[in-house]
Amino acid sequence: MTEEQSYTTEEIAKLLKISKLTVYDLIKKGDLVAYRVGKQMRIDAADLDAYKRRSKQLQSPAQAQQNALPGTTTTGQLSTEAVQKHNPVAGSFAVTDHVESQHAMTSNHKIASSSPMIAAPSFASSSASYSQNIAGAARHLVITGQDVSLDILMRHMEKQSRDIRPLRSFMGSLDGLISMYRGESDLVSTHLLDGDTGEYNLPYIRKILTGWSYVVVNLLSRPAGLYVPRGNPRQLNDWTDLNQSDLRLANREKGSGARVLLDEQLRLHGISATGLLGYEVEETSHMGVAAKVSSGEADVGVGIEKAARLVGQVDFIPLVQERYDLVMLRKQGNEAWIESVLHILRSPEFRQELRAFEGYDVSRTGEVLFEA
Repeated sequence: MTEEQSYTTEEIAKLLKISKLTVYDLIKKGDLVAYRVGKQMRIDAADLDAYKRRSKQLQSPAQAQQNALPGTTTTGQLSTEAVQKHNPVAGSFAVTDHVESQHAMTSNHKIASSSPMIAAPSFASSSASYSQNIAGAARHLVITGQDVSLDILMRHMEKQSRDIRPLRSFMGSLDGLISMYRGESDLVSTHLLDGDTGEYNLPYIRKILTGWSYVVVNLLSRPAGLYVPRGNPRQLNDWTDLNQSDLRLANREKGSGARVLLDEQLRLHGISATGLLGYEVEETSHMGVAAKVSSGEADVGVGIEKAARLVGQVDFIPLVQERYDLVMLRKQGNEAWIESVLHILRSPEFRQELRAFEGYDVSRTGEVLFEA
């Protein structure tokens, strides 16, 4: 069988006559399917064609005529309002920034979008069915989440098997679980606090994945808390301190683990979100929130320690130890790679790589927490 043609992000930018940053945005939103070869992102010709076909279908004939580029097919995407009308829950969640995890791994410059974006209809089912219809083709395995640990996991998976091709979908924890319920994701990472029980993830997973068979396994634990300017001038040392007047907040998008953590703590401590300036303005990554605090545009934000270290000029106030778990969907064809993932998680090599990130606790990595 001949090898399928693939393109780099630079080549895609030239073909579509768009910027490389726009290509990254398309990948982040799930509009364009990409995979990693070493540190380089690649896009198969078939996935590029599929993106073009979907874009055409999302436009009216008048829009297609107006937006057509010479020598290329037309492009387009669903508006936020359209997605919310189709699915009010999914429409409220933004996709997160892949470059944050790349920054953590390579310490290169960060490319980020300044505004949150809404995910268009998932690419997972269409791309997976396409690849499975090609005899002998590697199966696309959709992994949702944003932490750098998932990049490490993907690399180990690629080494162990040529029968699967891991693909990353960069969305928040709650949105990832919803995509799994729809059958659009195979492996989802999640860190969602249930304030009433103090338990992470399982209360959400049990409610959302009704009717599905799945396994929940721990990936790692890590501290979460507040980003404050260097020296902590507002003396923000606990959740109750968020009740201070005129406090400027850098917030995360709805459905992200950090946003759920903040909202639960505000609810538990009787603090009104309307008293926090900037509550409605959303950043789509931990890095984005930390950068707002570092630049002086915000007095506080919620996130994980790693981003504070990367951005600089930010102090981190740890308040909780959050559990970061993986959910793997048990369905036909998944059992083999699930066992492979469990083997990777429990391997000394994988745990050693995670230990390189300060604050990552791997004492329970690979432990099965729940099965359904």
